Amino acid sequence: MLCIVPVFTTVLFGGVDNITWVVVTICWVAIILMWLIEAWRAKGLIFESSYVQLPLIGILLIGLIQLLPLGPGAGNASITVPATNLLTLDPNGTRYFLSHLIVYIVFFAACLTFINSEKRLRKVVFLVVIFGAIMAFVAILQRLASPDMIYGLRNPGQAVPFGPFINQHHFASFMEMTGGLTLGLIFGKSGLQDKKPLLFISVAIMTIAVILTSSRGGMIASIAVLAFVLAMSFIARKRNRTSERTEERTPTQKALIATVAAAAVLVLIGSVVFLGGSDALLRGVTMDVGKDDMSNGRLHFWSVAIKIFLDHPILGAGLDAFGVAFTKHDTWHGIFRVEQAHNEYLQILAETGIVGFACIGAFIYLLFKRGMATIASAGSGFRQNVAIGALAGCFGILIHSLFDFPLRTPSNGFFFLLLVAIATVSVKTAGDGDSHRRKKRRSTSHSQ
Repeated sequence: MLCIVPVFTTVLFGGVDNITWVVVTICWVAIILMWLIEAWRAKGLIFESSYVQLPLIGILLIGLIQLLPLGPGAGNASITVPATNLLTLDPNGTRYFLSHLIVYIVFFAACLTFINSEKRLRKVVFLVVIFGAIMAFVAILQRLASPDMIYGLRNPGQAVPFGPFINQHHFASFMEMTGGLTLGLIFGKSGLQDKKPLLFISVAIMTIAVILTSSRGGMIASIAVLAFVLAMSFIARKRNRTSERTEERTPTQKALIATVAAAAVLVLIGSVVFLGGSDALLRGVTMDVGKDDMSNGRLHFWSVAIKIFLDHPILGAGLDAFGVAFTKHDTWHGIFRVEQAHNEYLQILAETGIVGFACIGAFIYLLFKRGMATIASAGSGFRQNVAIGALAGCFGILIHSLFDFPLRTPSNGFFFLLLVAIATVSVKTAGDGDSHRRKKRRSTSHSQ
């Protein structure tokens, strides 16, 4: 079920439709029921009490406080309908956001709890890699056949789709996460030598798909993912040399690797041009955008987000209330209602104030602290490689969030939390003893 939810939401347009969330909610209830059944069988609640979950619970509490009638209101005798005195400027938007956040928190907690063995970890990792490659291939075919329609069936209107996503930039973010995990397996020594040609093909398809999205933020984040994997793989190998003997590559081998890498880059560029993506490639490496591109207003959106924060510095204007708060400070012609700040960090600052921003900072800190500890303690092998790849995927989408709002797309949120679990969870290996003993404990957490 934990695998079905992110896959299902991705296939159905990234999970942005309400009808999709009806099915997601049913799956969420099923996860809770199966969790309770497992607790009854184990005679105790099975729960991985990782500190990484706490900041998300903090955001949830902030949203609940924003729905309390603690605001000044805007009473006016000439207004027949009483004005709200809630802290949030958009009560419906905040309630909607919180309902999604509760689903995310339960999903994340279940991932941390039940991805508890190397066998399960392998299944989840290969699901992410294979599904990412398939989606990239399907997206490329769709662009060649019908670039303005999703599956040849749905026209998203003003948005520019790519693959199953309404927003092309958010598809690029999805590729950053799946590509990061794939790169972690490619550059690591995980005993997957026979599968590496397929992994190379997969990451090549994902790279072509990212370039064809013409997302500059996506390309910057993808480069950051590659740099992160290379840096962490180098550090991990250097550290592993102290405990195991590794052979140094000869100058001829190094030259051969450099030649193959250069050839791969040329093949990728040639493939993009052959598929008709030269315009996308040029847009990605330059600052040239059309005048009708909504993203041209990022600096204006960011300045408005700062003004909203200054008006609501402690608890913010309300989760998912940016669109309502924007109108007060908008100095443009007012034709467009801007719902997102195109910078996730500034939007969180505007919507939740200093307290919510501190929660996000704590989440990122705990993620990388725990992820680095997992990489250091795992030793060379599959566990270390997937931790590097998953952390790289998280790093990529966090970089992309500086220019966009990719985590507001539900499927990206589910895959992000799945990668966080892969990077940080304590995994039971075959030599750790009987797996049933772990299930009989009331709390299995040593992951803090």
